[in-house]
Amino acid sequence: MSTTDQGPPDSGPDWETIQQSAEFTQLRRRLRGFVFPMTVGFLLWYLLYVLLSDYAHDFMGTKVFGNINIGLLFGLLQFVSTFVITSLYVRHANRKLDPVSEKIRADVEGGAK
Repeated sequence: MSTTDQGPPDSGPDWETIQQSAEFTQLRRRLRGFVFPMTVGFLLWYLLYVLLSDYAHDFMGTKVFGNINIGLLFGLLQFVSTFVITSLYVRHANRKLDPVSEKIRADVEGGAK
């Protein structure tokens, strides 16, 4: 049985080769470079909120104006930080991830023809 550059007609892309390519390694590094620090930062921010809520009742109950206290503001800031992180990720993906993934995709689709 001889081997050729072309596989059987219905064989798909060689995913192991793609995964080991420089472009895929770069894509994975860029994704992890954003996701891991952002996840750690958000979890620390959330943990701070939970710990302050549990152990710093007087501080979290401090009135800022009217019936609005620091605890409520921190709680609302959890939502704000989620939207900020999402916006930052979309911007990062558009600038750093999408060009590399498009190149990988073009290589895979071009090689499959």
